[in-house]
Amino acid sequence: MRPAVRVAAAALAVVTSVHAFMWLAMREEVTAPGISDRLASMSFAPYGRDANPDKGEPTTEAQIRADVDAVAPYTKAVRTYASTGGLEHVARLAGEDGLKVTVGAWLDEDEARNEREITNAVEAAKKNSNVVGIVVGNESILRAERTPEQLIETIRRVKRETNVPVTTGETWDVWLAHPELVSAVDYIAAHMLPYWEGVTPQQVVDHTIAIYDRLRATYPGKRIVIAEFGWPSQGYNRDDAVPGELEQGQIIRNFVARADALGIDYNIIEAFDAPWKSFEGSVGQYWGLLDANRELKFPLSGPLTPSTYTATAAIALLLGIAFSLPVFRFARLTMTQALVMMGAASLVGAWIATVADHWITHYIVGGNVVTFIASIVLLVPLVVVMLYRVEELATIAFGHAPRRLLRNDGAKGDVMPARTPKVSIHIPAYKEPPEMLKLTLDSVARLNWPNFECLVIINNTPDPAFWEPIEAYCEQLGERFKFINLPKIEGFKAGALRVAMEKTAPDAEIIGVIDADYMVDPNWLRDLVPTFEDPTVGIVQAPQDHRDANKSLMHEAMNTEYAGFFDIGMVQRNEHDAIVVHGTMCLIRRAAMVEAGDWSSDTICEDTDLGLSIVERGWKSHYTNTRYGWGLLPDDFASFKKQRHRWAYGGMQIVKKHWHRMLPNGGTRLTPAQRREFGIGWVSWLGSESVGALVAILSLAWVPFVLGFGIAVPQRILTVPILFCFGIYVLHFCALYRLRVATTPVRMIGAAIAAMAVQFTVAKAVYDGFRYKDLAFARTAKGSWLAGAARAFPALPETVIGVGLMLAAIGLRMTNWHAVVEVDLFAFALAIQSLPFLAAALIGWLEGSSLNALETWASLRARALALLPGRAAQQTARVTVEKVTP
Repeated sequence: MRPAVRVAAAALAVVTSVHAFMWLAMREEVTAPGISDRLASMSFAPYGRDANPDKGEPTTEAQIRADVDAVAPYTKAVRTYASTGGLEHVARLAGEDGLKVTVGAWLDEDEARNEREITNAVEAAKKNSNVVGIVVGNESILRAERTPEQLIETIRRVKRETNVPVTTGETWDVWLAHPELVSAVDYIAAHMLPYWEGVTPQQVVDHTIAIYDRLRATYPGKRIVIAEFGWPSQGYNRDDAVPGELEQGQIIRNFVARADALGIDYNIIEAFDAPWKSFEGSVGQYWGLLDANRELKFPLSGPLTPSTYTATAAIALLLGIAFSLPVFRFARLTMTQALVMMGAASLVGAWIATVADHWITHYIVGGNVVTFIASIVLLVPLVVVMLYRVEELATIAFGHAPRRLLRNDGAKGDVMPARTPKVSIHIPAYKEPPEMLKLTLDSVARLNWPNFECLVIINNTPDPAFWEPIEAYCEQLGERFKFINLPKIEGFKAGALRVAMEKTAPDAEIIGVIDADYMVDPNWLRDLVPTFEDPTVGIVQAPQDHRDANKSLMHEAMNTEYAGFFDIGMVQRNEHDAIVVHGTMCLIRRAAMVEAGDWSSDTICEDTDLGLSIVERGWKSHYTNTRYGWGLLPDDFASFKKQRHRWAYGGMQIVKKHWHRMLPNGGTRLTPAQRREFGIGWVSWLGSESVGALVAILSLAWVPFVLGFGIAVPQRILTVPILFCFGIYVLHFCALYRLRVATTPVRMIGAAIAAMAVQFTVAKAVYDGFRYKDLAFARTAKGSWLAGAARAFPALPETVIGVGLMLAAIGLRMTNWHAVVEVDLFAFALAIQSLPFLAAALIGWLEGSSLNALETWASLRARALALLPGRAAQQTARVTVEKVTP
């Protein structure tokens, strides 16, 4: 057994044991008095799981009879709320099982129906001896569908037509407010639902008994029935009121024990869960003692434990183990590295098991089905990316050092290798400033390599001011430098490079590609070309870097953001021979290029496309993070976005061109590790950014429905992953920058802002990748003659969305009158989702501000030091010492 396998096995045993222990430790168990006898009464709505009486759907005698049989073992009586739509048969059928019935007559603004309700209720009382009362109307005054005078008149009419007690159902505060109503009824039917009052579960029973005592003291001698009492088993909290399966069981059992001991008449709401009651907030469907399948939701005696907890825990453990298995593929592994990755896998397993449990135990109906499934589909890429980032973090922070990275440790000195194959350096240029390109050619001329040529390919640049100075400069530099002018060439940069290949010297073995703005280190070829002595090597890639980072604060942020890719992502991908080839500072074996079909114009990222095609044919690639070239950063934020859009859009073209080759039988020589790196790399970059932006926009679109129409916010199992993934992103970014990138904390923050600022740009590029087959190549402005000219604000869409998200978050938080946890979580998620958009707005504003100039900060720092006693003299002394110290 390999050492790495032993480490993985030990780590899996540890993580699984801890995971299991946590599930055991978090398993709740509560106690409450048992219910030895049947309940006094239950609210009874005999409708099937898929029925919707609010749409006028009637029930049937068969359904009523089955539901009476279901509740008969648990209650002595039932209360109905209507006497039409089939409910007029309840009294007769309940009598067959010996149940007493309190008949309801529903009253609303439909007077014709009201008449039928009253007639049927009176008729049921006359024909069935088990009818013990009639409740005329239900919260009619509370809903303002009846005035007290109207309701009293109806009650008196029913009393005249029947011999059973007659009342109406209202909340306890309505009874206190209307003593005239009390005088009209035979008894008070008070609804007491402490959930809607925000009462904590521990105080519910005491609170209810206190209200009962208050009614009794206010109306001495009047019979009082708690006509509705209950607690929801699922849903969102309301202030301190927290629904839950255990809370429901404990509260109901405690209440029944107290009510029986005090001789209080009561009715529990309700017999069955009602899936159609999605309009009653998040808890409307979950008041039943029996679920929609007519199964008792909690035992009436003994300890109370979550009914699905054991199954959920078992699924979570199995999924955690399954998601941990990929760790066994690592050839090198440390214990800490394995523990971190398997811990994250177990966490994802627990989340998926919880989602499955939520789906089973909740009534997700109607449009909620689409919303729930769509949310899960959108969250899956984010979770995959989260696991990938945890893996990268664990590998870099706790794993072994990279093995395949080409390093320049200075041991080579000035020694030239024994063999110096010819290198043909290609520099494509499209409307590039001549003075900038001359600096690039000067650096090439200084290369410490005896055997090279340099081809400068000017393409689609008709203005002689751009190319005539370069043609003359190539003649001046000598025969090694060849000038090629292509006034009209198809295929963008790739088309120009194909012509360059035709003009390349026959004896050139290596093709080097650099951008027109790059100044290269004299030892670039001397240090890296010897890697090709291994005949299987097809590509050697050096990182990009920039020489104008000190141009502004924004440029520093951009430069540091680029550095993260080259010092973190590329180094790790190189370990699996799966680097992303970028068309500058790149050396390619000519034979590999010919085999791969030369530069292709199928995509606008011809460099990455060619690199992947070469690797697919089995050629090896190598990477060094030593800087051998320094170019120019985009002139402005608009150019930065344009460049990122080109990369992402080209990435989408590459995905469409190469995705089938990532499959196990894709017809390439890619290893499983390479397929995984390329596949997850696409998901991590293109998928997570586009999904993140889409989720943010959809969340923003959802807010008006929440604020304006009272639609429920997403469940916490859908919002917590967003927050968690963001936390992992922040941890991943900060930790890896500190470990791998030579920068300061302030520049790291700038890089984070720059990285977030192009999320919407990447998302738009992905959208464009589906919408458009081919977009024109867009040159990134660098060293432009127009630098500093007035430009439009470059982040208007991002600003609108970002401000909208933040205002929505603030609005939700400020209108969360009942401190609903899900609302606060959703608001927090909106605020988090606004950050990438606000980052773009911040950079767009900074670009036109004097704060973007580094001189401004230097001046502010000097002024701050001058205000501190004694610091100005110390600063002057320090500068003096630095000037005289050799």
